[in-house]
Amino acid sequence: MEPLTLRRRILGMLREQEMDARELSRALGIREAEVFAHLEHVARTAAGAGERFTLIPGRCLLCGFVFTERRRLTRPGRCPRCRRSRIEPPRYVIR
Repeated sequence: MEPLTLRRRILGMLREQEMDARELSRALGIREAEVFAHLEHVARTAAGAGERFTLIPGRCLLCGFVFTERRRLTRPGRCPRCRRSRIEPPRYVIR
């Protein structure tokens, strides 16, 4: 049996539970930036299999602003409301 690719491993993990990029990078032993590159492909693969890749938006830990309009998979740099950078990262799941 051949080993699973990184993207297949990400698909499997996100089918089991919600995770953010840092959690995925630690579990896979790769840099967080690499995770973002793979997530775009994972989302397309999930859609092709009839599954739904869900982006749970990040939010500001200081004022509570939720980044509901943001479609990028990366973590926002700072909050548009309070201009601070204490942001809870977005989470991902496949349902």
